[in-house]
Amino acid sequence: MRRSAVSVASNIAEGHGRLTDPQLRNSLGMARGSLNEMQTQTELASSLQFIDPDSAEHILSTATEVAKMINGLLGKLHSE
Repeated sequence: MRRSAVSVASNIAEGHGRLTDPQLRNSLGMARGSLNEMQTQTELASSLQFIDPDSAEHILSTATEVAKMINGLLGKLHSE
């Protein structure tokens, strides 16, 4: 879970550093994939009782907000 969470931020930073919109869009897509991976791992950890339901809900809620931000940025890049 930690690796996928770090990968979200790392992919966004890498795409920003590439300085072109197509490369940023690609990196944002990879970040979104890593976020989906983390959400799946959170759901599995919760169902296997590795983390408590309240912690899982907080993580998933935060991930939903991050996904909205990524999707908003992708939408902005597509409209330009």
